[in-house]
Amino acid sequence: MGQVREAIERVIEGKSEQIDLALIVLLAEGHLLVEDVPGVGKTMLARALGRAIDCSVRRLQFTPDLLPSDITGVSVYNQVSHEFEFKPGGIFANIVVGDEINRASPKTQSALLEAMAERQVSSDGITHELERPFMVIATQNPIEMEGTYPLPEAQRDRFMARIEMGYPTRRAELDMLEHHGGVSPLEGLRPVVSRDQIVRMIQLVREVYVADAVKDFIVDVVAGTRKSEDLRLGASPRSSLALLRAARARAAMKGRDYAIPEDVQSLAVQVLSHRVLPSTASQLGGRSVRDILSEIVASVEIPDHR
Repeated sequence: MGQVREAIERVIEGKSEQIDLALIVLLAEGHLLVEDVPGVGKTMLARALGRAIDCSVRRLQFTPDLLPSDITGVSVYNQVSHEFEFKPGGIFANIVVGDEINRASPKTQSALLEAMAERQVSSDGITHELERPFMVIATQNPIEMEGTYPLPEAQRDRFMARIEMGYPTRRAELDMLEHHGGVSPLEGLRPVVSRDQIVRMIQLVREVYVADAVKDFIVDVVAGTRKSEDLRLGASPRSSLALLRAARARAAMKGRDYAIPEDVQSLAVQVLSHRVLPSTASQLGGRSVRDILSEIVASVEIPDHR
């Protein structure tokens, strides 16, 4: 995974934290939501990840006229065989880039739910399995909301983590002008790992040991979001599972076969921030969800895992 990180960093300047989180989500078999203003590299991150791995990659441009069948596929009548044949949609890939997901209608957005949750697509009473690894990386612009359909909570809860790219540092922006001013940085990016290698890594991540004390810590952090007066909607039980899987993946990325509370601490905000809603008082007070979650995580006693 270090090789994958280095390959992506040649395309995305100065965003090592965001790259690491994308790799953690991939190894944890989750999905990633990337929210930020235009032009900061949201789609580029997704495409670079797909190029660095020898996997199939498809990009879906979400627009108001996009149909659910464009995503899942459709059955077409074959006049030669006199049978209906299933034509796979854009979701049939190892890495699916959903660009500006909130531009599509709720009906089209919901076409992703089964694939993201169960890694399969049902059409005409037939279930079609999706090849592993399978990861959806969706982007959206939180500023221009005209003509958009905000993701419902059930849809947002399907994403393991949410990140913001942020503006680059001055040094990173100068490097970008120096190296990427003439040609697309993706042109020289070649796969550094195979699909089978990623599948084996995912299997190894599942075997990472998580002590009961660390599981208690996860439950306490998630329960803290439900008790907080600063939040009107706490995190769901699905978020506990997402935090557990992400902690396993981070531990593996750090070269450990066991998870520690620090793995949970470092990922809690990214895993939980899109699953909770601030209270009216918090919004009026100008408090961000990230600040509230950071305080909740800091208030939970860290277990002794030695």
